[in-house]
Amino acid sequence: MCGIVGIVGTGSVNQALYDALTVLQHRGQDAAGIVTADDRIHIRKNNGLVRDVFQRRHMFKLTGNMGIGHCRYPTAGSSSRTEAQPFYTNSPYGICLAHNGNLTNADELADLVIREDHRYLNTASDSEVLLNVFAHELEKVDGEYPSPAQIFRAAEGIYRRCQGGYAVVALIMNTGIVGLRDPCGIRPLIVGYRDVDGRREHMLASESVALDIAGFEVLRDVLPGEAVFIDLDGGLHMHQCVPATRRSPCLFEYVYFARPDSIIDNISVYKARLRMGEALADRIIRMRPDHDIDVVIPVPDTSRTSALPLAHRLGVKYREGFIKNRYIGRTFIMPGQTLREKSVRRKLNAIDLEFRNKNVLIVDDSIVRGTTSRQIIEMAREAGARKVYFASAAPPVRYPNVYGIDMPAAAELIAHGRSEEEVQELIGADWLIYQTLEDLSRAVQHDNADIHEFDSSCFSGEYVTGGITSEYLRKVEENRSDSVRHVRDSRHAGAPAAVEVL
Repeated sequence: MCGIVGIVGTGSVNQALYDALTVLQHRGQDAAGIVTADDRIHIRKNNGLVRDVFQRRHMFKLTGNMGIGHCRYPTAGSSSRTEAQPFYTNSPYGICLAHNGNLTNADELADLVIREDHRYLNTASDSEVLLNVFAHELEKVDGEYPSPAQIFRAAEGIYRRCQGGYAVVALIMNTGIVGLRDPCGIRPLIVGYRDVDGRREHMLASESVALDIAGFEVLRDVLPGEAVFIDLDGGLHMHQCVPATRRSPCLFEYVYFARPDSIIDNISVYKARLRMGEALADRIIRMRPDHDIDVVIPVPDTSRTSALPLAHRLGVKYREGFIKNRYIGRTFIMPGQTLREKSVRRKLNAIDLEFRNKNVLIVDDSIVRGTTSRQIIEMAREAGARKVYFASAAPPVRYPNVYGIDMPAAAELIAHGRSEEEVQELIGADWLIYQTLEDLSRAVQHDNADIHEFDSSCFSGEYVTGGITSEYLRKVEENRSDSVRHVRDSRHAGAPAAVEVL
């Protein structure tokens, strides 16, 4: 999962790009990068958090009125700093590209890009493949600079050749910035505007919170299969490149990934999570009408929004039982099981008074690998809880996600091939209750009646793009398991310390 942003402004955009990346940091903590352009292209990217990658000396050199930014958690390729984004190619025109998502036909595309398009790939990243597909399509353009119509024709080439879930921002030197979203709208992309001294600026971002922080007004979400182009004068051009046969945003964005203050596809993430809590409470009342819960305790931070209305509807106390060390990253998006397990204990500390001699219901947004759940339940018992019940605001995560969320190896998912009772036993809960998929979909859909379905593949095993075979899933699992990833990443240990073309 990654965060992307692009701005064409009337003045320097470096600070706005930086600020946007800081509020998109939750989407990827592995690497960050910014590209700006004036009469030259300026690039700074490296592994690490946004605040660590960009120092004052870098920011001074990121000059220009247009630019794109990226924060990364790798779901394809390796964790090498050489695969930090944006990627750059000088031909044609000088193009930089940043990508959120995953191409499900990346291997076949890479082969075609090398063998038929005669372009060179320097990494295993599907984003570099996407860049070269776009570059190849733009090479067909006549003229010193491409027109909006020619850019949209090149974008149609991306839609024709690329499969999967993706949102993209691309900077074309001396021309403007392009944004596009996959035909099912799985990965989010929103466009906004602001007026400065009578001139209009536009911004593209993964989440609306990035627009808020930079002072932009939301215009609308980029539609599935649509491309938008912002020219150097701030003009906004839109074109439906392929028919939007379905609109299926990722359900897990609302459960876990997106910030609660974001609005995606005209659906408030915060309100959706409130409704998840209410629906889960109703299920507990149906399934456990004689429950003896004394207190509801959330796992900070994501599940707080669901836990509060849940407690209210159950009529029991809501308490903060875990205090989070904010300087430890999100465990789910940490690479490696060992690192994830160590991080849970370092990240959370229990307040004994809230657990001692009580029957506690711990609420979490989801249970993916079970690492966090198991350790949290152990911590609650160590703090003196009499009984520990566990509730998940999402259904069991049983299947790999192939659209850009790091759930690639089914064997690493605790609910894969197991009943809810078996998961309950493995995490050590006295009882466990999951949200149903129907209740979750209803809770999210509430704000936008135009959306009739979601990508819920990690819960249902149904992939909205089609073409996901058992052979493909087996290959993904082989390439993305923790053990294989560790070996692959270690090969890049000697890579250059940063990519800096300032």
